[in-house]
Amino acid sequence: MPEGDTVFRTARLLDEALAGATATRFDLRVPQAATVDLTGQPIHGVAARGKHLLLRIGDSTLHSHLRMDGAWFVYRPGEKWRHPAFKVRAIVGTAEREAVGVDIAEIEVVPTRDESQLVGHLGPDPLAPDWDAAEAVRRLSADTRSIHVALLDQRNVAGFGNEYAAELLFLRGILPTTPTPEVDTAALIDLGVRTIRANRDRTGRTFTGIDRPGQATWVYGRAGRPCRRCGTRIRRGEQGADPTRERITFWCPSCQR
Repeated sequence: MPEGDTVFRTARLLDEALAGATATRFDLRVPQAATVDLTGQPIHGVAARGKHLLLRIGDSTLHSHLRMDGAWFVYRPGEKWRHPAFKVRAIVGTAEREAVGVDIAEIEVVPTRDESQLVGHLGPDPLAPDWDAAEAVRRLSADTRSIHVALLDQRNVAGFGNEYAAELLFLRGILPTTPTPEVDTAALIDLGVRTIRANRDRTGRTFTGIDRPGQATWVYGRAGRPCRRCGTRIRRGEQGADPTRERITFWCPSCQR
């Protein structure tokens, strides 16, 4: 699932492939931006903000959000794609590389000076240079909803998704339904920062320290299976009103009280 660490790695991949070059191809296959053409413009770089990607070209920014299924791939010009063309939503090419966005849920182009209209509402990002732990704790602590819902709200902290929420709450022994004011939010944020930064440079995300298939999580995706710590069956439920899979959470009823 694309969460903050995945988006950070994607931004780094695109930045290494495109930054400093000139756009020789710019093709957006979405109705709202299909006529935009930034061919010939210099590519300044790519940055991540929470789950958002900001590709800066000339005086404009190509903004994309991966949601559940989106991804960017980098190829050499003429190299065969590993996915069908009908899934492609964006292509940004240079003389040496070609970035291809597949199944991207959100794509738009705005003047770079207006980026704040897209990401200005986000809370502090633990993978950003301007990370502000105190502000993240302040925002999260002020939320009166359940801690699972509050942790997923990108206005509190940018970058944590459903997998992080479930795993961090397990590691802290907190039920997902616990009201946020009853939680030690500073300790939770500290653990989240250390965990997402540790996963930032890994090809496979892990919370257990083991990156083998099926062994990387404590509770996420393990409903009905025994808890790795106590053997109790992991439960699965829903929190909040998010219509996507972000409302689904997992927990151990014995380890999380």
